Amino acid sequence: QILRPRWGYGSDMGGRRTPWILGGMAVLGAGGVGAAAAVVWMPAAPVLGLLAAILAFTAIGIGVGAAGTSLLALLASRVAEQRRAAAATTVWLMMIVGFVITTAITGRLLDPYSAERLVTVTAGVSVLAVLLAALAVAGIERGAAAAPQRPTEKPDFRRVMTEVWAEPRARRFTVFVFVSMLAYSAQDLILEPFAGTVFGLSVGETTKLASMQHGGVLAGMILVAVAGSLPRLGMASLPGWTIAGCIASAAAFLVLVAGGQVGPGFPLGASFFALGAANGAFAAAAIATMMQLAGQGRAGREGTRMGLWGAAQAVAFGLGNIVGTGACDLARWLMASDAAAYSTVFLAEAALFLLSALLAARVARGDAPRPAGFGPNALQHGSTP
Repeated sequence: QILRPRWGYGSDMGGRRTPWILGGMAVLGAGGVGAAAAVVWMPAAPVLGLLAAILAFTAIGIGVGAAGTSLLALLASRVAEQRRAAAATTVWLMMIVGFVITTAITGRLLDPYSAERLVTVTAGVSVLAVLLAALAVAGIERGAAAAPQRPTEKPDFRRVMTEVWAEPRARRFTVFVFVSMLAYSAQDLILEPFAGTVFGLSVGETTKLASMQHGGVLAGMILVAVAGSLPRLGMASLPGWTIAGCIASAAAFLVLVAGGQVGPGFPLGASFFALGAANGAFAAAAIATMMQLAGQGRAGREGTRMGLWGAAQAVAFGLGNIVGTGACDLARWLMASDAAAYSTVFLAEAALFLLSALLAARVARGDAPRPAGFGPNALQHGSTP
């Protein structure tokens, strides 16, 4: 996924997004089938199975990066400004709904389990995903008005990346995405262990708490989507929603710190829901802002900008998982109290979210000199109602 800027650049220079979306989905599907096949091979041929798994998961990353980057670039150029908050939430919700439906159906199809059934079901899901994607984008770029213009000049990738990085808002937003997603992902693998270790909850009980947190994420995203569609709470207030979501996330972590000191009896479910709602509001507003900023600056660079931000998100997410769990293990080794160890990590995450709020405010100010073409009218470039 580090290669996301390269895939976005390819769709910029090609003048069309849908071939990259469909190509990415095809590679993703092939990687999924390859991953299932690797599981089958591992018991009999561990080395071959491991190599196949590495190749398959690399293909999955390439497919997700190519399809996802071009999809977001397509949304940024085709969705009207006042509808981008709702569009960002809709895309996220559809992804979650896809997870729910797919796992529910495949869970039944895989029973009774066998290696052959695993490959068959995975292949069926992959083919269906590619067909649905093809149906979804069919004709969406038909006609000169719908498709982005193919650039007459095709500068090389390094030059385009240099141009994009030279844009103050694009650069600042990249830093914001990295820091905020680092804070967001550092909690991912430690919240349930925190509830189990400090509050003595069972695995089933901590799973229910995670479900409440995800419910809060959906509520926060829906709130931003609805508010973003209202005249006085729409795109002009997106920076405010982003900043407020970051600050609320920091406050939610401080509540969890207090809860760790209180122990059993603390309203942990409500705290998890509040954290999810704050995260959801911040994420939806940030995605909508990303779609808004992708069209600012030099034309024909929307995919490259989306790729740059997507790569920053992917790197921060993976690093956050490692740093969050590593810092938690180190704190538990150094401190006598598990609650104090988790509180230390939560305080660090709260600080990262507050830093993210400051970075978001700096992006919103845009106080650096603007290149020609910036301004209110520039936001309409490439958009259709």
